[in-house]
Amino acid sequence: MPAPGDDQRPSRRSASVADVRRYGQPPGLKDRRNEEHWAGRLYMRALSPYFAWLAMRLGFSPNQLTYMMMGCGIAAGVVVSLPFGGTGALWTALGGAFLIQVYLLLDCVDGEVARYLRQTSVAGVFLDRIGHYLSEVSLLIGLGFAAQGGWSNGGYAELGLLAALGAALIKAETDNVVVARAKSGLPADPAGGDRALRPRSTGMALARQAASMLKFHRIIGAVELSLLIVAAAAIDVLLGNETPAAIRVLTVAVAAVAVVQTLLHLVSILASRRLK
Repeated sequence: MPAPGDDQRPSRRSASVADVRRYGQPPGLKDRRNEEHWAGRLYMRALSPYFAWLAMRLGFSPNQLTYMMMGCGIAAGVVVSLPFGGTGALWTALGGAFLIQVYLLLDCVDGEVARYLRQTSVAGVFLDRIGHYLSEVSLLIGLGFAAQGGWSNGGYAELGLLAALGAALIKAETDNVVVARAKSGLPADPAGGDRALRPRSTGMALARQAASMLKFHRIIGAVELSLLIVAAAAIDVLLGNETPAAIRVLTVAVAAVAVVQTLLHLVSILASRRLK
């Protein structure tokens, strides 16, 4: 990256894809801990500069792209919840997975456009966080209704709501570390880097490391969950299930992981140095 005084980036309408990649994807972007999704590192950051270039040519602002991201995430949950059975349920699952991929793409694009145009803002970060909350919650609620077999009350719909509550609480626990530190007059990031994230108890640190290696928490992430919903819907079609049995098993598993992860995440934060 050039020094600030040497930054002579082209205007938004004359920028090339290479320019977007140069100024919109600064060094270290893909290595951000707990910020960059594995799908972003694997393929989406390779695609996003093309769409960021197009978004700038069309005149979209970063916040407009973030609102579009929110819309895709919410729409994914609605599509998954549509009361179709058999092959129809598989198509709704595929539709939800596609919308989540667009959501992930826009999540990359809005930041790249903001960095290129130097329009990063606190409001933009806030909207981005709200978008993640809404998307994950919507998809989990949609899964609950898909398992229920329609837009009605029942045990599976409530499990979806429980999982959505857990996913929101986990994000709130993480975000409230920053809030608590700010209210106490401390910097957002604790001293010590990754060491501050580790529980002070050796046994708890090992348990946290084991849980992290197993990646159970990823089951409630929007990208991973959307793919699991497709897999479960495909299993139901292949087995000719009259009820969405595989979808229901997934819903139970997701709810259980959300509850356990909410508690473990809270304990992990309290046992670490993040609040010191």
